[in-house]
Amino acid sequence: MNIFDLQPQAWQHLQARREQLPHALLLSGPRGVGKLEVAQTFAASLLCEHPRPDQQACGQCPACNWFAQGNHPDFRLVQPAALGGEGGEEEGEGGKKKPSQQITIEQIRELDEFLHVGTHRQGRRIVLLHPAEAMNRSTANSLLKGLEEPLPGTLFLLVSHEPDRLLPTIRSRCQRVDLFVPAPEQAERWLAEQGVGDASRWLALAGGAPLLAVSLAANQQAQLLETMTKLLSQGGKLAPLDGAGVVERLLKGDKSGTLALRWVMEWVQKWTTDLILSSHHLAPRFFVGEVATIDQLAQSADQKKLFRFNKKVYEFKVQSEHPLNARLFLEEVMFAYQGVFPPPGGNHVRP
Repeated sequence: MNIFDLQPQAWQHLQARREQLPHALLLSGPRGVGKLEVAQTFAASLLCEHPRPDQQACGQCPACNWFAQGNHPDFRLVQPAALGGEGGEEEGEGGKKKPSQQITIEQIRELDEFLHVGTHRQGRRIVLLHPAEAMNRSTANSLLKGLEEPLPGTLFLLVSHEPDRLLPTIRSRCQRVDLFVPAPEQAERWLAEQGVGDASRWLALAGGAPLLAVSLAANQQAQLLETMTKLLSQGGKLAPLDGAGVVERLLKGDKSGTLALRWVMEWVQKWTTDLILSSHHLAPRFFVGEVATIDQLAQSADQKKLFRFNKKVYEFKVQSEHPLNARLFLEEVMFAYQGVFPPPGGNHVRP
């Protein structure tokens, strides 16, 4: 099963525009539903010199070989350095440098030469930005010139998980293509073909997004998930200082670079959402394997404190991108979560 089998409507929508392409397309939808993969597949098909009858790239011509190797002269992928782009570094905790999470203005300015050089074999020129919301206002304004005065044969593909974060002037200059969460049965079949075991569990944890489920099922994510589940399951018995220490050591020990505080908060947010659903006698949405534990915690939680904590989680998620001190941040999160429940030995139960 190919990626466009998960997103047949979006793929057909793109193919219908193939002969009369706009100068900019915005592919938007939840994280992990295949937006980047669809955009890359579409770009490859446009650059292919001998497309198949179904308009997919042939995979054999020189253009396809260049694209597969990441060095097609008429294609640029612009993304933050943290995702493998050439976006430089930013200051992290303790003054240490780390790959930037932003698409920098320098990256957009470097496109100028690419956009004004003739295309290879008089073909199309394609710029793919991912994720588009990683541009700050200055960077987005720098991109606007290319969108407002498009050069012939140039296509901008913007991929966004959160299109509402884009400048209205950016959105207004793009034709939008929405991608949605596929049907569970379809997504589970796709996950099984990717070799993901217990596909239904990972799909639930990913909110139905199959590519996110693949990422979460990786060893490092699985270990973080197991750790966070054990800590959050303790409710009022959680020892915040010890819990923060365990998570900090796990993050520091990650050599893959896939773990980060934002993932910690991702699990906290989803766990909290399931607690609120259970408190309203609804089935948990994400942690479907921990229903009994969540129901028990929801019964004992102080409802006002639970909703206040849920609101606070959104603030924590923003802070997790640039914490001043990771250990203190984790301790604050753990103490706030522990405070939702009665202390050990208490017998408060929600009426």
